[in-house]
Amino acid sequence: MSEALAASPAAGTDIPVPAAAGAHRFWRRLRAQRAALVAAAVVALLVLIALAAPLLTALEGQDPTTYHPGLVDSARGGVPIGSFGGASGDHWLGVEPQTGRDLFARLVYGARVSLGVALAATLIQVAIGVAVGVAAALGNRWVDQLLSRATDIIVSMPLMIMALALLAIVPSSFPRPVLVTLVIGLIAWGNIAKIVRAQTLTLKGLDHVAAARLSGWGAVRIVRRELLPGLAAPVITYAALLVPTNISVEAALSFLGVGVKPPTPSWGQMLTAADVWYQAAPQYLMLPAGALFVTVVALTVLGDGVRTALDPRAASRLRIGTGRRRESAAGTGPEAGPETGVEFGPEIGVETGAAAADGTSQSQSQDQAQEARKEATA
Repeated sequence: MSEALAASPAAGTDIPVPAAAGAHRFWRRLRAQRAALVAAAVVALLVLIALAAPLLTALEGQDPTTYHPGLVDSARGGVPIGSFGGASGDHWLGVEPQTGRDLFARLVYGARVSLGVALAATLIQVAIGVAVGVAAALGNRWVDQLLSRATDIIVSMPLMIMALALLAIVPSSFPRPVLVTLVIGLIAWGNIAKIVRAQTLTLKGLDHVAAARLSGWGAVRIVRRELLPGLAAPVITYAALLVPTNISVEAALSFLGVGVKPPTPSWGQMLTAADVWYQAAPQYLMLPAGALFVTVVALTVLGDGVRTALDPRAASRLRIGTGRRRESAAGTGPEAGPETGVEFGPEIGVETGAAAADGTSQSQSQDQAQEARKEATA
């Protein structure tokens, strides 16, 4: 229905904005935020490193699982031999204490696990949350009540405790990264379902959705053509903020020993083994901790930038607060005064006249009241 309306807009009405124009506007707003651009570059670099991990380790000539016992001092408990944790031309960031495994290889392969688990879990959360939220908003009263209560139960569940319980009872033969992804994705979709339900209830009362329903469109077609485009902005915004949260959850589960198991590298797992080596081999603790910190901060800043770029109210404030003020300061606005650059509109004169009329009527009523008091006194 919205496509039909867009094909033949009435005279004097606003023509609907095409998707390409909306994407261009979003990119323009995002480019105006330097912090978001820097964060996007950092995230892109991390994703590129994770994807190119086999190539990078082949370039170094190492892999994340091979032991090098000759590179650690067994007399000192397995401390890496040499300065900076045994860093050399063969081992760019040094080696792991006790085992001698290459630290660079484990770090870049750990990026694959941490980012992969977080992104896959986010996709699962978004898919379930959107489906449940839309079904609750479009269903009858009983369906809405049932799905809303189920969502409340999911939201009230403590994520870490439920994940610990589920990961502890699953056999170790099940692939651990896949299991962590499923656990996080199947437990933490409640908040996005609530957001989608509230937004869908708002959208389904709009004219174009009602017109599509009167035209005989089915529910699936209405959702796909009319509702999902309106849900894109809040869903993308929330998903961008979910990714760093999921990275932290995966790292915490691996740190507690129920996440990714050795020999598969993970940043949280590396932190678990590094808690006793922060004095003898500080790089073993600082490298995965620094990688986690940079990743979470970059994703959080990027998510906030996406939220600002997709928020039409923020865009409106920027447009009104900077564009008109710039025109007024330059004295080039269509309604700017000759000296001050202050905007004047016809409403000001109307309001001034109304205020003057009100003041005149008030003064007349006061004079009449004083005359009545004088007559009563006489």
